[in-house]
Amino acid sequence: MRRLYKGVGGGLILVVTAVLAVAPEMPLRPLWPSLCALILVLGTRRIALSLIGGALAGGFLLAEGRFWGVPLALVDDHLLPTFASPWKSGALIFTLVLGGFVHLLERGGILQAAFHRLLHGSSARKVETGAALFGLVCFFDGLANSLMVGRIFQPLSRTAGVDRLRLAYIVDTTSAAVACLAFISTWIAFQLAMIREGFALAGRAGEGSAYGLFFRSLPHNFYAWFALLLMVVAIVRQWNFGPMKAAVAGAAEATGKDDGATPPPVGSAGLWRVWVPLAVLLTVTFAGIYTDGMARQGVPLWPLRMENLALAFAEARVPAVLVVASALAAFAAWLFFPQEKEATGPSGGKVFLEGMQRLFGPVLILLAAWTLSSTLNDLGTAAYLSEALGGQLPSWLLPGAVFLTGAVVAFMTGTSWGTMGLLMPLAIPLAFTVAGGADSALAAGIPMIIGAVFSGAVFGDHCSPFSDTTLVSSVACGVDPVDHVRTQLPYALLAGSAALVLGFLPAALLDGSPFWLPAGALLFSAVCVFAARRG
Repeated sequence: MRRLYKGVGGGLILVVTAVLAVAPEMPLRPLWPSLCALILVLGTRRIALSLIGGALAGGFLLAEGRFWGVPLALVDDHLLPTFASPWKSGALIFTLVLGGFVHLLERGGILQAAFHRLLHGSSARKVETGAALFGLVCFFDGLANSLMVGRIFQPLSRTAGVDRLRLAYIVDTTSAAVACLAFISTWIAFQLAMIREGFALAGRAGEGSAYGLFFRSLPHNFYAWFALLLMVVAIVRQWNFGPMKAAVAGAAEATGKDDGATPPPVGSAGLWRVWVPLAVLLTVTFAGIYTDGMARQGVPLWPLRMENLALAFAEARVPAVLVVASALAAFAAWLFFPQEKEATGPSGGKVFLEGMQRLFGPVLILLAAWTLSSTLNDLGTAAYLSEALGGQLPSWLLPGAVFLTGAVVAFMTGTSWGTMGLLMPLAIPLAFTVAGGADSALAAGIPMIIGAVFSGAVFGDHCSPFSDTTLVSSVACGVDPVDHVRTQLPYALLAGSAALVLGFLPAALLDGSPFWLPAGALLFSAVCVFAARRG
């Protein structure tokens, strides 16, 4: 029966794709690749295959009748340009090298012992708290955050009885949400550029400080704050609900599925073999971003000014810095790899290559996701969604509408950055129009609209099976991406609902009062604690 279902579903996908390919005026055409990928995910539970299928569907829609050239066009126009992007090629190399680095620490037999010593034990709450805190420390980039925290804490989660799906939820929550709030991160240049673009399109270029508006938007980034609050309650109360509750019920079986590595005793010696490579990784990353960014600005390293520091993260060649940092950290881990391990097993070089090989599958998933995203960009999916969801709204509904529109766009396209790039230049001029061009819009309305764009982008990103942070978080924690999305979705929907009902709607009614963040946070936390006690 299941085989029949797959056959019928596959045939239906082919028929609909063929019809839409020859009828460019058909509605929902720009959405079809995403819908196709979602159908395949639900039917096959194979994320890479589903993403490739969605990309192929997008390729056929873009072919304009030249169907025989679709595979070549897909590779030439959508896959190969990925490697021309410094960010994407840097992310691929960083992912592989960091995989080898963490595998060296794992097989060296001291990684778990180091974190046992750091956390003073191995209880589930302590391990989850450590993962959350480490995620807050790695605020400088969402993708690097997901990969580092997931890969480092996955071995410890096995011995502490932490279900890896729950670890993936914590890792994913402290990636994009933290990077979006951080005023010093790899996101800040793009965020400031989009704010400036919105003012330029509104005919107000030069008005207001983009950096100042970013700071004033932080209290209105309701989803990011509520998502982090919900995570804290879930960790402190050890609260699970929805599919996560069923997953954690079988935690003993899930955490028993490891790669065969034997957990070391807590008192293992030589913990410096872990701390030195980790220190190299973090020190080179921060120092490299700072020095390169300041040099590219032509600003002296000292005295330190906060705005220059933020712009250093914006101007630095971050992908190159991450690759260099991970390579030097991997070299240190190989250099300090215990000699006794090489006598009884593979050498450090072979262990490093094994770690890289284990991430070839995740790299394929990332490439497939980026290829699908490229076809969606050429089809104008984001603009189509924005226009379909737009319309005339009263001013007090505008922030909530922007938030929901951003969530839908990010969910369908799998990119928070792309969502910001589309919506920010549209939402800011719209806010001035709704306000009648009044300068009072700068006082509260514009910062709230900026926060709504950021919140919607991160919310949709957390819900989307196509998002790179979602995929990297699941892979870094050793779980199936579909299971990760299924178990994380209720948490994201709860935080998103709170952002809308306790954040954007009442704050807009009160002309953007920033007091709604602490008030909504207190109410949201109280509701979550009450539900955790009853559940």
